[in-house]
Amino acid sequence: MDYEQIKQLMKDMENSKLESINIELADGTKISMKKENELSAQMVAAPIKTVPQELNIQQNSVDNQNKEVVEQEQNFKTITSPMVGTFYAKASPSASPFVKVGDRVKKGDVLCIIEAMKLMNEIESDLDGEIVEICCKEEDLIEYGTVLFKIK
Repeated sequence: MDYEQIKQLMKDMENSKLESINIELADGTKISMKKENELSAQMVAAPIKTVPQELNIQQNSVDNQNKEVVEQEQNFKTITSPMVGTFYAKASPSASPFVKVGDRVKKGDVLCIIEAMKLMNEIESDLDGEIVEICCKEEDLIEYGTVLFKIK
């Protein structure tokens, strides 16, 4: 892909409703583009509201519970979606799933399929370990970066 084609791709992306796109060409070239939307920038700049002390005490207990969950999840590694598409846990409706919770996987094992533009893309594990959680359901529409699996 030459410079002019890349520039045209950027213009097309700017004029489309797509938020992100990932392209991998046959020669191994990878192109990733992502738009920043104004909504996310506005959400960051939202004013901070004060909360009564009574609610703060309740919030602290919830925060402590959330910290415990976060500490437990820090022991996990995640496998995220490299593209936008539809998640499939099995090769066909009558087939058994590629993996289940508790299965041991090795680097290179197929974990799922993501259908993008009528192409079935096998997603392989880039880690060795045990499947702790499957974060998507059959035929879920997923975005780039969506957590698909948690592995320990």
